[in-house]
Amino acid sequence: MTAAYQKYVLKFKRPSGTSRGVLKTKETWFLLLKDGDKEGIGECGILRGLSMDDVPGYEEKLQWVCKNIDLGKDQLWEQLLDYPSIQFGVEMAFSSLQSKHSYDLFPSSFSEGKENIPINGLIWMGDKAFMKEQISQKLEEGFSCIKMKIGAIDFKKELALLESIRFNFSANQIELRVDANGAFNPSEAIEKLKQLSQYQLHSIEQPIKPRQIKEMQRLCAETPLPIALDEELIGVLDKKSQQTLLETIQPQYIILKPSLIGGIKGTNQWIENTTRLKIGWWVTSALESNVGLNAIARYTYTLQNNMPQGLGTGGLYTNNIDSPLYIKNGTLGYDPNKKWSTNILKL
Repeated sequence: MTAAYQKYVLKFKRPSGTSRGVLKTKETWFLLLKDGDKEGIGECGILRGLSMDDVPGYEEKLQWVCKNIDLGKDQLWEQLLDYPSIQFGVEMAFSSLQSKHSYDLFPSSFSEGKENIPINGLIWMGDKAFMKEQISQKLEEGFSCIKMKIGAIDFKKELALLESIRFNFSANQIELRVDANGAFNPSEAIEKLKQLSQYQLHSIEQPIKPRQIKEMQRLCAETPLPIALDEELIGVLDKKSQQTLLETIQPQYIILKPSLIGGIKGTNQWIENTTRLKIGWWVTSALESNVGLNAIARYTYTLQNNMPQGLGTGGLYTNNIDSPLYIKNGTLGYDPNKKWSTNILKL
């Protein structure tokens, strides 16, 4: 077996805003395996300033993986605990290598084009006009669940946007989620949650920055609307630490991003903890290309969670890998009759 990696820079169609800044490009790395006439591909995608493996020496670690690829998926995973995105890339590449076709991981009714996955429509931060434009577009596209990033523009303007949605659509018609990406100060968070709750929101993701355990515990106990932990999960690696975190904070939901929490094995580990503690969850992609999104979507379908998932990021880039994935009426689908692009990634 031989292995190589290839860096690829994804370019956003338009700058996309979060509370951590505006994104114009995103780096990712493809792990490419070859064994005889079989090929496998995995994606190692980091988010600068967020991923725990956004550290010097990332490419050197990829080189090490390629040199030691014969250790196999499980042993490599154990030796890559500090590199969750590479863990996921390794899992993906080996599963791809063992599949009938390189992208045919987790065959199911989804991959056969028989069933779609409900997803949320993502509204990026920006000025009020831009956010309003995005909301209108998502509603026209048939989304019944919208997730709006908040915390970057004036809070009153964000409340006004939510009010305008609720004026036209009830909670039964449109499910609203918001994601603060840790933007709120703990001293003001509960008051802001009270103001947000009047718009019958499904949930808010990460209202305050992670590692403020006592403050987050208090918020989850007192909140008038459900809280979902997101960035809070990053870097919490072993099952006992995960269990302690969830038992202490007792969130209503957690958000699972395989590239940030150790791939499929890491995600399964979190799900085991939530099941026992009766905490809800859903899966979200982390701005991967269609290669990573395909793997996440196929895996997510096997989990049979009927909530809208966060898998609507495939159309963000001008130079994404052409794939059979598509979005229709607020769902992610896969057209098995459409081919993958083959001219970008080669061993």
